[in-house]
Amino acid sequence: MAFIFRTAMQSVGLSLSLLGWVLAIITTYLPHWKNLNLELNEMENWTMGLWKSCVIQEEVGRQCKDFDSFLALPAELQVSRVLMSLCNGLGLLGLLASGCGLDCLRLGETQEGLKKRLLTLGGTLLWTSGVMVLVPVSWVAHKTVREFWDETMPEIVPRWEFGEALFLGWFAGFCLVLGGCVLHCAACSSPAPAASSHYAGAGPRDHGSYLENGTVQPKV
Repeated sequence: MAFIFRTAMQSVGLSLSLLGWVLAIITTYLPHWKNLNLELNEMENWTMGLWKSCVIQEEVGRQCKDFDSFLALPAELQVSRVLMSLCNGLGLLGLLASGCGLDCLRLGETQEGLKKRLLTLGGTLLWTSGVMVLVPVSWVAHKTVREFWDETMPEIVPRWEFGEALFLGWFAGFCLVLGGCVLHCAACSSPAPAASSHYAGAGPRDHGSYLENGTVQPKV
């Protein structure tokens, strides 16, 4: 029963982490971190991401342009690029380490404690990856709120608002953090008892001694 519960925890943790990692990659390249609606021209909407900005016009459609310079970007977008790229890399390493540490795989069974170390490492990497998603997404959201309620700006100036990528990033970060915590708890939980394997291995040895001696050894 303990082995089944431990395996279920590993499956749930890995599934949550995989979902969060895929959503984090989509968030990284989705050009909808900020939205801007012009009151003077309601048929034209602007969106901004980490890599490019787009304008959506009713007649022309979507037109996007990559940012010319990384150094010309605001500080929150510069840091967000770096952290999101690191998040995707650490998430991939965490998934690989956690996958190799699953109890349902026979990899590393001969080395004592290897699976536990792999699960612990994978859970830590995935948890760190989730934090690296939550930090830039929350920072961009905080800057957007401050600029939206900035009283020094004239009211006629259009204000940026939350884009869909921010909500997707929050969900991805929570999935990665929760998945990493579940995997770490599964690694710290007690493994399946080894007594059954001990007695299973003792059976053939007793049978072999019976064949060699030709007599049945009395039990004490």
